[in-house]
Amino acid sequence: MSPSENDSKVPGLRGVRTTSLFRAVNPELFIKPNKPMMAFGLVTVTLCVGYLGYLHAVKENSRELYEAVDSEGERYMRRKTSKWD
Repeated sequence: MSPSENDSKVPGLRGVRTTSLFRAVNPELFIKPNKPMMAFGLVTVTLCVGYLGYLHAVKENSRELYEAVDSEGERYMRRKTSKWD
């Protein structure tokens, strides 16, 4: 077997000759994927996005409400609005 045939069987860039600077700047190309860490990261990002969505929903729902009375005397809840809305 020649050295070029042996290098071609290594998947990805692990078999390619590179400088240590390139390996230090791009470690994700040479490190074997870690599935538990990827799952942890996915769950963490999903929880962060969900929490931000929750905060947005709470902020929307907590706008000041007041009780309005229409011309027929019925009461209903209404959000305070601005002249600019």
